[in-house]
Amino acid sequence: MPINFDSALGIHADALRVRSQRAELLAANMANADTPNYKARDIDFQSALKMATSGQSSSMKTTHSNHFSTASTGPFGSPAVQYRTAMQPSLDGNTVDEQFEQSQFMQNSVQYQASLNFLGARFQGLLSAIRGE
Repeated sequence: MPINFDSALGIHADALRVRSQRAELLAANMANADTPNYKARDIDFQSALKMATSGQSSSMKTTHSNHFSTASTGPFGSPAVQYRTAMQPSLDGNTVDEQFEQSQFMQNSVQYQASLNFLGARFQGLLSAIRGE
């Protein structure tokens, strides 16, 4: 009886991938908090996860053979990056709110760790099943 490994892990493997990409964006926002005209970026986790689990990518489709390919290198493509609306814009054009970015980063980290813990428990369960315990 063949076992589909992806179905055994559920959406948590995709969730880890998307949360990792989101963490990179949030870290870049915090690193550029003092950069003039820097626009804070983020991804919509729900739509990115839905896109990852369905195997879609956010790249555009070409309609002619002379068009440039926009295919991404990852297996699921990369989620659409969106610019965050400034809650309190600064005079230099920077839209990063450090406290908000830190809270988003910490929330993303906790959810990343939760998915990681779930996957670890799932692997332990699969290992127990393989050993016949």
